Order: sequence, then structure tokens, then C-alpha cells
Amino acid sequence: MRPSPDSAGMSRFRACRVHEHNGAIDARLEELELDELAPGDVTIQAHYSSVNYKDALAATGKGRIMRRFPLVGGIDVAGVVAASDDTRFRPGDEVLVTGCGLGEDHDGGFSEVVRVPADWVVPLPAGLSLFEVMAIGTAGFTAALAIDRMEQNGQQPGQGAVVVTGASGGVGSFAIDLLSARGYPVVALTGKPGAAAYLGELGAGTVLDRRNLELGERPLEKARWGGAIDTLGGAVLAWLTRTVGPWGTIASIGMAGGVELNTSVMPFILRGVSVLGITSANCPMTRRRRVWQRLAGDLRPAHLREIVTGVVSLEELPEVFERLLADRHRGRTVVRIAGGVG
Repeated sequence: MRPSPDSAGMSRFRACRVHEHNGAIDARLEELELDELAPGDVTIQAHYSSVNYKDALAATGKGRIMRRFPLVGGIDVAGVVAASDDTRFRPGDEVLVTGCGLGEDHDGGFSEVVRVPADWVVPLPAGLSLFEVMAIGTAGFTAALAIDRMEQNGQQPGQGAVVVTGASGGVGSFAIDLLSARGYPVVALTGKPGAAAYLGELGAGTVLDRRNLELGERPLEKARWGGAIDTLGGAVLAWLTRTVGPWGTIASIGMAGGVELNTSVMPFILRGVSVLGITSANCPMTRRRRVWQRLAGDLRPAHLREIVTGVVSLEELPEVFERLLADRHRGRTVVRIAGGVG
């Protein structure tokens, strides 16, 4: 383990930093000093981070994620407080940060040292390790946030199966795990038929091949689902509005299948269907802490070992980015940084 930074910020540490030059994006490992990081009240000795689809888009330039350059990537981090100007946190405290602009307009979690505003920091929930919260990361937190909001909206297992789209990805994997553990029948919709055994292991009772999907064209199709967690958007989300049953809730999380939503008001005024937008990056801290407590309690993932499909170093990140964007990846990849022992 490398030493924590001293108060003068003289210790050097490694980080995966993204540069832009004449429109070209270049992510590379380099050494930094503390005063090169974005300002913040809390300095964290990072132990783990994780790789999300948004991280891959940002580091390769395939998506307009980062708002300034150069910037350290990584929207998740967990570690130990090295220094704090805020009385809520003391050196030695185990903490995590997900979203909040990390890796977008503030230097992120792919670094041995991370400095952030205190208002972004979540104390490590009792019962979860630093490795486990990064195995969960933004993907698991987003899935749990979706379920939390759906249940607040009245969703219950007795309404019927919940269909999860993009099922083999990080969010989809966690959604299946968490829903099945709470007694919901789960249908997994995936474009990777080879992932059927994996999805069944997580709790999916039925696995559907997205390539064989008949979307239909009527304003209302036959009601097939009690609710849905959608990571695709576009035509699939529109189809879900037409096929979810009375008083069902759809949690809209992603847009991998498109940003447009072409539907009618009929599912909403005739069946009482609700569509809830789920955004984890700017989730209010009160709800954020409550959902993390649920992830350590009644929403604790039952198949975390199965969902984590890789543990990599900072040096290995570029290869992971390419696999993710090429759709050759499933589950979650944890990044072991300084101090990591998992």
C-alpha cells in the first residue's frame, strides 16, 4: 500500500487520466500530485473502484461524458479517509462515493488518491466491505434505487412478473438478483442468448431473446408484465408502456437502444401505468444513504460473487473499456487500487 498524501500534497500517486487533443481522446496512466486534483473537503486513499458503461464511453471518447479535460476517470470509488476538513469525517473512516459528478466534471475514482466535497461522501454501510460496495457500485445502486422507487409507487410481487431489459449488464444483473430475492417473478430480456444460464442463476424464471421480440404497433398490446426495469429506452421502452399491466410501474434507467419515446397516452389513462425516471448521479443524499442501507440489509445482493466477473488493476482498464463497448462483457468488473486486498 502506498502512503497517504501528506498535508502539503507532496506524495505522488497513480491515476487513469483522460486527455483531449484536437478532438482525440486519450486515457493513460500517469503520476499526479494532490494539488493537481479537483478541490474537495475529503481526501480518500482509494482501495477499489469499478467499471461502468459510462466510464468506458468517457475514456474512449465514444460518449460525451466528461465536461472538461484532463480529468481522472471513474464514477465510483471506495476507500479510507486520509484527511478531512469536514467534521463529519475523520482519517481512518471507511467511505464510498458514487456519481455526483465524479469522473464527469470532477476527478474520479480511477486513482490511488481521490479528493471530493464532503457532501458527496457516504459512510461505509455496516455489513458491507469496501470491495463489496464497489462490486455493487453505481450499477447495483441504480437497480436498488429503481426498486425502491417502484415499491414506493405501489409495485408488489402479486402484480406479476417484472421484465428486466439489458439483463446481462451490470444494472440488469443486479435488478434480477434483487427482484427475485424480494419474491418478484422475473423475466430477463437479453440480446445474449448464451447468458441464459447466468441469468437463471441470478433468479430469472424466464429468459427471452431480444432478437426475436415482436413489438407490435397497437396503442395497447396484451398486458404481459406486472412491471419493468428498462435499460434500453427507445422502441423497447415504448413497447413496455403498451405491455405492462394495470397499475404497473416501469423504471426507465438507460438509453442504449435509443433516446426517443414514441407511445400514446392510452397506457397511462386506461391502465394507470407509471414510468419513473431513475438517475443515480444526482440522487439526494437522504435517499442515497437510505438505499445504501437497504443494500446492506433487505436489498443485499444474494449473488454478488456471480455478478462480479472480473477484478482488474488500473493498468488493465483500457482492455475492459473495449470489451464493454464491444458488448463482449457481462456482470461487473471491480478495479483494485492501492490498499485493495479483495
